[in-house]
Amino acid sequence: MHLVREAEPPTHGDPASPARPPALRLFLTEPVRGAMEFAALPWATPWLARAPHGDGHGVLVLPGLLASDTSTRVLRQFLRRLGYRAEGWSLGRNRGPTAEILDGMPHLLAGLAERTGGPVSIIGWSLGGIYARELAREHADQVRQVITLGSPFALTDSRQSRADGAFRRNAHLHAGPGRDQFRERARLPIPVPSTAVYSRADGIVSWQTCVEPSGAAHENVAVRCSHLGFGVDAATYWVIADRLAQPAGQWRPFVPPSGLRLLYPGPR
Repeated sequence: MHLVREAEPPTHGDPASPARPPALRLFLTEPVRGAMEFAALPWATPWLARAPHGDGHGVLVLPGLLASDTSTRVLRQFLRRLGYRAEGWSLGRNRGPTAEILDGMPHLLAGLAERTGGPVSIIGWSLGGIYARELAREHADQVRQVITLGSPFALTDSRQSRADGAFRRNAHLHAGPGRDQFRERARLPIPVPSTAVYSRADGIVSWQTCVEPSGAAHENVAVRCSHLGFGVDAATYWVIADRLAQPAGQWRPFVPPSGLRLLYPGPR
């Protein structure tokens, strides 16, 4: 499995992908906003109880940079209540594309697909979404769909991410040359249905790096949460539930719940 180890050289003159990070005010308020979104989640429980339930297929949930399965525990509990076999990655803290992570994820995917008897949906938060897309690219027969949460897979310049320093501080742990070919194809569509959930209020990565050209089975859905809030945001949970509940091979665009369209600022 090949993963990007560093950003491509700056791309100038592209208004859709400015070489600058999110606003400082968004970055500095990330912890507070994330905590508020976590605190608000119980109030959304009655609404989320009406979210579409699924068919019990496997769902692999991948954490973001420097995070572990602890960060996705609430999300996985929600998915289990909807009837899915949701599992974390069991690879410890995500310190970037280490050899252990790159070698371990394909085995996790294959194991879950075998245990559940079919292709697996993958949900990746931030860097985890980049991993998810690469898994789908290399193991499309085992992947049903990919959902990314604030994942900068379209990054073209390290200045578009305020997490770049943390990524580089762990670079000495990353897999060596020959395993970084992903950066040359990261922005290309993947061979399975995909939904990129992003937020213009993201204080960690520029939201422009988290979207892709819409296509027959690829779309972008905007929510209003912080970057740290993707894993506990009620509107994001509904998108995930809606996407996972689609019958295999019958992908359709996301339609916000009636009366709650303000939670999903367009265009999608």
